[in-house]
Amino acid sequence: MVWVKPRTGRNLSVGKNSILPVVPSPREALHSFTAVVITGGSSGIGKSFIELCGKLNAELVFCNLSRREPGVKNFGKRLNHFACDLSRPAEVARAAGEVEAFLRRVVPTGGVLLINNSGFGTLAAFPEPNLARQLEMIDLNVRAVVELTGLLLPLLRERGGAIVNVASTAAFQPTPSMAAYGATKAFVLHWSLALGVELRGSGVRTLAVCPGTTRTEFFRTAGLQEGNLADAFGMSCEAVVMAALRALAAGRSQVVTGWKNKLQTFASSPVPKPLAARVAGVVLAAYRQKQAKR
Repeated sequence: MVWVKPRTGRNLSVGKNSILPVVPSPREALHSFTAVVITGGSSGIGKSFIELCGKLNAELVFCNLSRREPGVKNFGKRLNHFACDLSRPAEVARAAGEVEAFLRRVVPTGGVLLINNSGFGTLAAFPEPNLARQLEMIDLNVRAVVELTGLLLPLLRERGGAIVNVASTAAFQPTPSMAAYGATKAFVLHWSLALGVELRGSGVRTLAVCPGTTRTEFFRTAGLQEGNLADAFGMSCEAVVMAALRALAAGRSQVVTGWKNKLQTFASSPVPKPLAARVAGVVLAAYRQKQAKR
């Protein structure tokens, strides 16, 4: 549970002399926004962001950037799909321009919530499965996040808003067998935190969300089979999104979702990076071998 300083007029009295601060709800996190721009809303965590945010604020208008259209029902004109391959710079620039023009025309006022959610990983020794796939991952996980944020930041400064960047618990230590993926997420985490400091006082804030294993298409994309680690121990997408919205409501700049993930990142933090890399390498190599035998 996250305790925050109570807002004026929001205190809850307990007894005659004690006051219990009220934790803002996920619904409160969205009250100042009129539009949500999200990447990768066609499935997984991105789709859950659309569904849950839409339920919590029925007035929100969504702009989704991904190759596939989201399979979200009953949103009508509130959900607008901008088809693009975010690993290609020209398509990111085109889609960003279309989104900004759409928002100025259809939703001209109110805060904008930008959720950089798209990303994928591979479980293999570098450069497997091939170098082109590794570079595509870097383009999507890193460059697209920076480019889209940079293109839309003037609009967010103008109207106020927030930037939610989906990183990972892989950001906290080197990840042999997922070397490039872990490095991309470390970039997203540290860049998000630094950007948040730069944006203080601008009316725009940032939140880095660090999920652990989550039941999404991520593991299938990484080449894993049914019955993988996410199936056994992962959080649901809905739980990850609710944790992110609670952190956004509380004004936090970083959240690790789930107590097991919090424990893992806390335990690994004081470990020297070379040692952490070796331990992670042993664990992930054993997991790769187990998958190979399936």
